[in-house]
Amino acid sequence: VLGRDTKTDLAVLQVEPEKPLTAVKLSDSEDLRVGDWVMAIGNPFGFGGTVTVGIVSALERDINSGPYDNFIQTDASINRGNSGGPLFNMDGEVVGINTAIISPTGGSIGIGFAIPSELALPVIEQLREFGETRRGWLGVRIQQVTDEIAESLGMEKAMGALVGGVTEGGPAEKSGLLAGDVVLKFDGKDVPEMRDLPRIVADTAVGKSVDVVVLRKGEEITVEVTLGRLEEGEKLMANQGAGEGSADDPDAPGKPEEVLGLLLGEITKEAREQYKIAEDVEGVLVAAVAPGSAAEEKRIAAGDVIVEVGQEKVASPAEVKERIEELKKAGRKSALLLIASKNSELSFVPLRICLLY
Repeated sequence: VLGRDTKTDLAVLQVEPEKPLTAVKLSDSEDLRVGDWVMAIGNPFGFGGTVTVGIVSALERDINSGPYDNFIQTDASINRGNSGGPLFNMDGEVVGINTAIISPTGGSIGIGFAIPSELALPVIEQLREFGETRRGWLGVRIQQVTDEIAESLGMEKAMGALVGGVTEGGPAEKSGLLAGDVVLKFDGKDVPEMRDLPRIVADTAVGKSVDVVVLRKGEEITVEVTLGRLEEGEKLMANQGAGEGSADDPDAPGKPEEVLGLLLGEITKEAREQYKIAEDVEGVLVAAVAPGSAAEEKRIAAGDVIVEVGQEKVASPAEVKERIEELKKAGRKSALLLIASKNSELSFVPLRICLLY
């Protein structure tokens, strides 16, 4: 084994055959279309050299198996023992590596998946050269831009990747990217939705300086970022860690204020101890959440902290209420809250205004 990559479920093996082997050609899977005929060869259930045929049922499938899901879906029969086998186009070129199926029985029901060659080739080359992967790293935590979030940010349509947090000491922080930015383009490539950004960043060379186009408070700006290495970034994030706490008591210190189905209070010294809020977290405490409210549906809980409302920092319950009123007068249907959860992780949560006032 020269190297393996758990994120894509790929490994490179070195073999010493008794006689020379004939190699097959790896083709560009970007030319595949839905409906194209494909052929799978594998070793299902121990029957070596089994050939099955079918069509490409779908492209760019995300089956939640990893951060870089971009599978070719096919109805060519793939069973146990097919993993690692080639998926050929009708020119006899390998366009994918068979890797998984969805089945309630364990056997093929016509829903199989292959890693496209365009995703596999860079990984294979890195494993051959270095024995490990060397992916680009931006240093952000991202969220999907939903229709509600897009509306609350004044966007015409939902697109891009919303920066929910920036890793301390990472490339994004050093370059000035901020939580609340929406990444629209990266190194000249469009980012249609959140899941596209990790793949684009990972395929970019470590140390390369790239232009990142982001939407910040209604304006598009360009930020230059020098990428780090993902594997080193993962170690940095693991070392930083995050404390965990609990908040089961709905009573909070300070003058309470009820806004958007949330009972809010000041963060006092006693509140920090009671709810185990980190010292570097500033904002407004969520003391309780009204049952059946939109806030409860969005999983906001007692002990969470509202850091921003509409991309403006807040420090008191009165400021939260004032900011909500401003957004309401501006015609916004949703208010975008930046929430620090019990483990100090930041995430953006849109709450409908018109349903709560």
